Amino acid sequence: MAKYSDIGTAFRAATKREPSGRLVVTSVDFVRELEAVNHHWSLGRANRWIAQYQTYFRDYTPHEGEDRRFFMIGMGRIM
Repeated sequence: MAKYSDIGTAFRAATKREPSGRLVVTSVDFVRELEAVNHHWSLGRANRWIAQYQTYFRDYTPHEGEDRRFFMIGMGRIM
């Protein structure tokens, strides 16, 4: 059974550190981690959740579409 608290855990699991040192997450990785904990979200819903609840992450996707890339700005934190 899916639990609300698993959403944040899935987001943290999907977050990766690039060689440059910044934290990034893709909506594809986030949805994959959500499915592992029985949440079945679309890419659009995952993007909306990141935009609403992860205020220290900004979209820097170089193309159009639902598969987005986000990076952490400044000295932010994962909420």
